[in-house]
Amino acid sequence: MTTPKAYIFDVFGTLVDWRESVARECAHVFDTRGLDVDARSFADAWRGEYQPAMERIRSGGRGYIALDDLHLENLDRVLATFGLEAQFDNAERAALNRAWEKLDPWPDVVEGLNDLKEQAIIAPCSNGSIALMTRLAKYGGLPWDCILGAEIAKNYKPEREVYLSNCAALRLNPADVMMVAAHNDDLVAARDAGLRTAFIARPTEYGPGQSKDLEPNSDWDRLVETIGGLAVTR
Repeated sequence: MTTPKAYIFDVFGTLVDWRESVARECAHVFDTRGLDVDARSFADAWRGEYQPAMERIRSGGRGYIALDDLHLENLDRVLATFGLEAQFDNAERAALNRAWEKLDPWPDVVEGLNDLKEQAIIAPCSNGSIALMTRLAKYGGLPWDCILGAEIAKNYKPEREVYLSNCAALRLNPADVMMVAAHNDDLVAARDAGLRTAFIARPTEYGPGQSKDLEPNSDWDRLVETIGGLAVTR
């Protein structure tokens, strides 16, 4: 198999630890206000609104809305669930929403991406907006060649056009692009769109009780233990 000309990456969970990072930012805010809230439970509930919010767009129930705005809508729902809606004004909710711009990369990510960048184009293929991915890259030192993702297609993964629009933006055939993810369903959709696929397990993405995506569930083109492993020619 020839080396891919580009690698595009899922980001939340695959490259960054969203759960602990969001919980850390929320804990700081809650502690400052003297609020007795379990920050990890809050982060889990916030993330729990992620797929339902995008599904309303994927199903045609509403037009495309960038993930930054969906996160803010979801935050309002979760604040209400925790009985905290009266504790935050609009500016304070917007500030808390920026927790998603401060997600720590997993330990292998930055060095691995830099190694891979010497061989091919690297870019995110995330449901995060271009603005969110840009700020997250600045925060975590992610050395992208460019920022791609769902916003180009005005839809959300795992819709086929997201993967194809990212390949088209690079003027590459799907077969020359490898999608890298810690989520099997993401790779199913990418492979169906003609991309090559690589799986990396992140068994603590959802905390110690994680029960899904602990291992590959198909014969993906590459299985790696670190992002740097992609740079090793087989």
